[in-house]
Amino acid sequence: MTDTLNKTALTNTSMNGSLIKEAPLLLDIENLSVTFGQGARAFRAVDDVSLKITQGEVIAVVGESGSGKSVTMMALMGLLPPSATVRAKRVMFDNKDMLIMPAKEKRGIIGKDISMIFQNAMSCLNPSFTIEMQLGEVLRKHLGLRGAAVQARILELLELVEMPDAKNRLKVYPHQLSGGMSQRVMIAMAIACEPKLLIADEPTTALDVTVQAQIMDLLSRLQREKQMAMVLITHDLGLVAQNSRDVAVMYAGQVVETSTVPEIFQHPAHPYTEALLQAIPELAIGQDRLNSLPGVVPSQYDRPSGCLLSPRCPYKEAACEVPPPILDTPNGKVRCIHSELPNLPSRTSTPHPATLESQHES
Repeated sequence: MTDTLNKTALTNTSMNGSLIKEAPLLLDIENLSVTFGQGARAFRAVDDVSLKITQGEVIAVVGESGSGKSVTMMALMGLLPPSATVRAKRVMFDNKDMLIMPAKEKRGIIGKDISMIFQNAMSCLNPSFTIEMQLGEVLRKHLGLRGAAVQARILELLELVEMPDAKNRLKVYPHQLSGGMSQRVMIAMAIACEPKLLIADEPTTALDVTVQAQIMDLLSRLQREKQMAMVLITHDLGLVAQNSRDVAVMYAGQVVETSTVPEIFQHPAHPYTEALLQAIPELAIGQDRLNSLPGVVPSQYDRPSGCLLSPRCPYKEAACEVPPPILDTPNGKVRCIHSELPNLPSRTSTPHPATLESQHES
C-alpha cells in the first residue's frame, strides 16, 4: 500500500478536523518494512508502516506486545541486529534523507537530534560505570565538551530531571539507584543534546504507579519546555489519553488506525482499536470478566491473505479476504473496509472529559 496511513492525523488539527496551524514536518516515514531472517524462515515484523510527525508534536504509538512498535523506532535509530532487513520508500528527518545518508553523518544525528529512552532503565545503564561517566560520554561525543564543562552540564541535567540530591549522585553506580532514579538518568542522557525528536519506549515499565506519574509529568514538562517532538510507545491507554494528542494504533506489524485522542476513545474506526478500548475495566458497571477478542495474533508464518485481524474480527465479511483499503476518517485514516464500525456498542469507559479537553487545547 502506497498511501500514507496517517497523513491527516499527525498534523495540528482541531476536534472537527479543520487545520489550525501546520507545524513543519520533522519525520516522514513511508512504507517502512522490517524483515528478520532469510529465505523460507524470514518473517516480517513491521509491515508497510507510514508515519508523519511534525515539530513539537506528541504522538502515541499503541498496541500490544509484539505489534512492531519498538522495532519501527529501532529501525529508525539503526539499532536492529544484522539479521534485520529494513526497506522503505522514504525516511526523511528534518529534510534529510536517512536512506542515502552517509554512515558518519547518520551517527551524528542518532543520539543527538534523535534520542531514545529505552524500556527498563536499570538494565540499560552500564553497571560498570558511574552515572557521571555515562552521561559524560554522551556530552563528549556529540557536543565536544571537555573538563569542567562536562561536569557542570551533567549536574544541570540531573537537576533538570529532578534527581534528588543530584550533586551526590555523580559518583554512584546504577545498582545504587532506585528504578525511578535510574529512569531519570536515562531521561537526562536522552535530552543531554536537546534532541529534536525524543522516542520514549515504554518509559514507565517496571515502575510503581506513583513513580510512573512522576516520570510522565517530567517528560511532558521537558517536551513542552524544549519543544521536542515525542513518540510515546506504550500499551497503556491511560498514558495515551493523558500525554498525547495524536495516536497510531498497531496490530501485527501494521498501523491500522490513526486519529486524535478524543476521536480514538469516543469513535474508534478499527475493530482492533475498539477491542483495546473494550478491554479496559469499567468499574462503574462491575464487570466480572474483561472483554477480549477471540483467538490470537496471527503467526508470522501463517498470516491471513487479507486483513490480518479477519480471523478474530466480529465484523468480518467476504471482502476481508483481500488486503483492506486505507480509508479517510474525520481526523485520520483506518486500514479497514469500514470507515466507521457498524453497530458500534456504546462505551462508558472513556477518559474524563477534562482530559480530552486538555488534549484539544494543548
